[in-house]
Amino acid sequence: MTEDHGTTTATWQPTAPGVLRLPSGRLVRGRGLRRPLPEGDVPHLGFYLLGKQPPEVPWEWRWLRWPDFRLPSDRERARTLLREAWERSAGERVEVACGGGRGRTGTALACIAVLDGVPAAEAVSYVRTHYDRHAVETPWQRRYVARFADHS
Repeated sequence: MTEDHGTTTATWQPTAPGVLRLPSGRLVRGRGLRRPLPEGDVPHLGFYLLGKQPPEVPWEWRWLRWPDFRLPSDRERARTLLREAWERSAGERVEVACGGGRGRTGTALACIAVLDGVPAAEAVSYVRTHYDRHAVETPWQRRYVARFADHS
């Protein structure tokens, strides 16, 4: 839904850089924080998956301690935040990001896809097809996604 002056939309434009369309139609943007912020709409809510607290941004955000090439430090908090990302993506611009935008971001997007109904065994493939072919970088990240449904 675009406002009268075309200044903002409730959710992402489906063709915007890094936007993943989930089977339900929800849109979530993944990105790498080491790259410039894409032009256009900014998030309503960002989920930042980093080993240390990210710099402040002018929108609502959550930080999940998640070191590079690893898994979330607090798995329960990860489940809670990923569920919030999925829920809020129904009507808001939700962004998930790590340093490079592939490993941790891809893993989180795959878990969000599981919440959206993608079978856990297919979620990594789904994200690699619809977001980034290099998403989910390590064997333990793939296992984390495969087991995510068991605990969500």
